Amino acid sequence: MQKNWYRLDTAALIFPAIAQQDWCNTFRFSATLNEAVAPDILQQAVNDLEMRFPTFFVALRKGVFWYYLEQSGAHVMVQPDYAYPLTFMRRKDLKHNCVRVLYYKNRIAVEFFHSVTDGHGGSVFLCNLVARYLELRHGLAIPRTEMIYDLSKTPSQEELENSFFKYAAEGAASRKEPRVYRMHGTREEDGFKYLTTGIVDTQALLDAAHRFGVSLTSFLAAVMTESVIAIQNEEKPRKKQKPVKISLAVNLRRFFKSETLRNFALALNTGVDPRFGDYSLEDICRSISHQLGLYATRQNLAGMIKANVQLQQLVPLRLTPLFLKDFGMNLVYANVGETVSCLNISNITKIELPDVMAPYIDRMEFIIGTQRSYPNNCSVLSYGGKTYINMIRNIREAELERRFFSRLVELDVPVEIESNRR
Repeated sequence: MQKNWYRLDTAALIFPAIAQQDWCNTFRFSATLNEAVAPDILQQAVNDLEMRFPTFFVALRKGVFWYYLEQSGAHVMVQPDYAYPLTFMRRKDLKHNCVRVLYYKNRIAVEFFHSVTDGHGGSVFLCNLVARYLELRHGLAIPRTEMIYDLSKTPSQEELENSFFKYAAEGAASRKEPRVYRMHGTREEDGFKYLTTGIVDTQALLDAAHRFGVSLTSFLAAVMTESVIAIQNEEKPRKKQKPVKISLAVNLRRFFKSETLRNFALALNTGVDPRFGDYSLEDICRSISHQLGLYATRQNLAGMIKANVQLQQLVPLRLTPLFLKDFGMNLVYANVGETVSCLNISNITKIELPDVMAPYIDRMEFIIGTQRSYPNNCSVLSYGGKTYINMIRNIREAELERRFFSRLVELDVPVEIESNRR
């Protein structure tokens, strides 16, 4: 039987090229139920999603000129969750499947290699997996919504498309940005990742953001920026400091009409330069909010899309052998990709599910991995009146988490802390 295959979308091209022996770009969505997971039913639910979500059930392949995704010849087999979140996906693992489905007690988790999809696509996949599981386990009749798809339908071409090509502008935006301060610490040699989860009341968080007149994402980015500035202040005199910027993931589906379940997001780097003087939290909130207002427009984002797409369209580059592309992309990524922000904040915002599912799901979470060279990252998801802020790191020092969550408490946002710290 001939297997379907898919070109990597524009954002996905970089991830296989920059993967290393102990790192690749992955992320995780999970749902915690109010009962123990039945592995056999979970496996059936996974199998039932294969035809509806074909771009998730794929293996990474290496061609002469490009990597690509091919329909996997092996089912994605559910397995017990183990070790710590986002354990390394090896090359030989990706040659079989690019997603993992895991269970532990009441929790169902899915981990994705980033070449397959982005946060939006990952959340859709998890929600449909949980919905199908509950249908099989409890015989629920779950209505179809924007998040819950009809599994009997064939996926549309729009769901499978590379939307970057579709919405690129005629002209490209500049990629030039200054280098920023870098977080650092004592790396764990065995690859262990520390995960600290701050659980807060969503309304309390929104109230705090609104007191500063900004969105929740701008508020969290400002508190994070303030925390990083405080750490840099203890290390360097002001004249030797560097800008502090937080990379904020922007779901492009908010600006362009796209139904794709593949990657369709960009990062906007927002922040301040401490060398210019002291900033109050209000100053940082205002600055970040204005930066997002300036750059998160349809026109500017289309120019940024073009900057990513245009290289892919050059005939000489298309005909360059893959090993040379890998070398070039690694060189560019090392010198540009992770030098323009201190860490990422990826906010999925609020997930809403059909009312019939709510009694069975206690919480939902989103975790992004650490980057290749910088040690901290942050991801945010709101569900059921709670916001789950996951801060992950591959260093022993927890200074950033301590400052960030302590500052939220000072701002009248009570935080319940969970950690896998060993």
